Formats: sequence, structure tokens, C-alpha cells
Amino acid sequence: MFQALLRDLQIEGVPLLGCDADQVGTFNAALWTTMAELGDQDDEQKACLIMEQIPVSALLAFAEDFTVLKTQNRLMDHLPELKRFSVSVLGKGVGPALVIETEARTEEEVATAAANRAPEGTFDQAKITTALKSFIDRVVVNLEACPYTKSVDISAVGLENRGVTPGPVGYRFSPTTDACMTMSVFWNCICEMMGSPDESLSSIMLSLPGIGKGNTPEAHARFAAVVEIVGRYLCLYRGDASFGLVHFHPAYDRCSINPINGASYGHLPPISWLRAMLKMGGHEAEASSFTDDELDLSNYQRRAPHTSINILRMNQVNAAAGPKSIVDLDLGNGRIEKASGITLYSRNAIRMVNSGKEALQSALDADIAMQS
Repeated sequence: MFQALLRDLQIEGVPLLGCDADQVGTFNAALWTTMAELGDQDDEQKACLIMEQIPVSALLAFAEDFTVLKTQNRLMDHLPELKRFSVSVLGKGVGPALVIETEARTEEEVATAAANRAPEGTFDQAKITTALKSFIDRVVVNLEACPYTKSVDISAVGLENRGVTPGPVGYRFSPTTDACMTMSVFWNCICEMMGSPDESLSSIMLSLPGIGKGNTPEAHARFAAVVEIVGRYLCLYRGDASFGLVHFHPAYDRCSINPINGASYGHLPPISWLRAMLKMGGHEAEASSFTDDELDLSNYQRRAPHTSINILRMNQVNAAAGPKSIVDLDLGNGRIEKASGITLYSRNAIRMVNSGKEALQSALDADIAMQS
């Protein structure tokens, strides 16, 4: 039956694309790269991606989740390029192949797509990376937002007695403005880390200046939607057991990240949790005296000059957190939430308040200016 369906597609003129992916990383890299290439065309497209070494159950999981994603207007309003796509498993699972289709763009959509792609040629990779390193040196190193990063080039320092070897930070860059290509670049970074030992590649900082460019609410919503699907598909295949993510944006606002009052993968804990975290961390005075505006300054630890994703190895994250790092956080009114990083986030909140909004914003503006 599977071979007969493939022959039917071949007669129809549909390209049959063989892929030798044999693990989650290469599967997703190949899939999203194919989707990006198809989506780059204005007319309707159809292709069949054959993955004989990937379980059909994994293909079904993707197709089913992608179908659900397209019904979620909260995300799709900010991921318009995905609306053209449909993805299904050939013959409802009779064999390991995905059929990927796109609808033709309307004249208006063609013009919009061209306008969206226009900034891609304006980014200077060297300047983008320099600006990001300036932010990391300023916030992550000097303000000690991460106590185990002592320079912009080496991470996981000081964890040797917990079995973690320090290694270089890999700076990666893509000028893309497209969600599918972002996913492709991200999954290729995952493949690179899976194929590299800790001592040769400790973590990756992925610069994506074309995603959510600017500091408007619309730009932030685009950033939030794109990084949410990055984490969504990593978690779909349990990649979060191997990798941690940290998301950055120049207008980062935790109160605009879904869910606002719940934990969100790759993001700061909700601002509404900070008073309880400060109290649990032994900072009763600060928990009582800090204003809401002062607590909001915690956002600056994620306000980098452009959209970026830090990809970390979970053995580093777990070693840094230490044993029993997940605790029951009492948020009051009978609400208890599981939380981690109490010491880190409490300390960072205090440091951001001590730095002051004017100094934090001025330094961020200087980092952003480096990119011009």
C-alpha cells in the first residue's frame, strides 16, 4: 500500500524527497528546512518527505500537533506564514512519509511576504554578535545573572566538581524573518550540540535579529509566538530532557508571555511570583518594600539587543541548580506552585533594582546602537 501511494504521488508530479534522518534532531531539521523551502515559493507547493528510519508514531505526533497549532489563534495571529501549510502522514500512517502542502499566496500576501523579507539583507552579522556579547558581558557576567558564566566566550565555569566541563560558547546567526527557517536553524543548532562534546561546544547563543525586530508590542508578540513553537516542538519529542532554552528580546516583558501567571519554558518565572520567591530566599525586606515597577525591572535580564535563544545542555542546568532545586512556592490564598531557581531569580531581582531603570535602559540602548 505504501509503495502504491508513493507511485500515485510520483505520477501526480509530487517530488519524493528521501531523508536518512535517524533521530529527533535530524528529523526536525530536515522537516523544517523542507517547509521553509516550500514556503519560500509564492505558488502552491506539494512534496513528500520519506523518512524510513523514523517511527511512524513520531510523524503522526508532528502532523497531529501541527493541525492543532493551526487552530490556536493566539499563536497563529503572529505566525501568518504557517497558515498556508498542511502536513499529513501519507495514507494516515501506512508508511514513514509526510506530505507537506502549501496554498498559493494572494497578490496581497506576495507583497507582504516580500516586505517581511526585506530586512534580511540589512543585518551585519559581526555587529549583531558584538552587540549580543556586550549584553552578555554587562548583564550575564558583570551583574552575574548567571553565576557560572565568567566571560562571553566560556560557559559552565565553576561546575567541575559537579561533573561539568567548561567549554566555549558558540555564537550562531540567522537573518531570517521566517518562522519555518527559524525552526530549521534552531534544529540544526540542536544537531550541532548533539554531535559535539561539552568541552568543544558548551552552549549556543543563536541570534535572530529578524524575528520580532523592534520594541513594539507587535514585535514582542511575534517573538513570543516564534520562541513558543521552538520550545513546543523541542518538548514534543522530549528534547527538554537534554536541552534548556533561555529566550531574549529587546522589549522582553514577562507579563506578555503566555501563561502570564504560570511557568513558561525558556522564560523568567512570572513577575507575580517574585515577592514569594524573595521571601523564600530570605529577602523579606525587599519582598515588602519593592514596588511593582521595581519588580518589573527583572525583565532587563532578558532584554538583549535582538531576539536570541541560549541553548544549554541540561546536565549544566541541573548541576548549576543543585539537588532538590524544585520547591513548593507559596503564592498565597492557598495557591502552591512548583518553582526552581529561587536563589538566582531573587538575587537577580535585587540586582536589577539596585542598578535602576535609567542605567539599565541606557546600557540596553547602547547595545542596540552597536548593531547599526
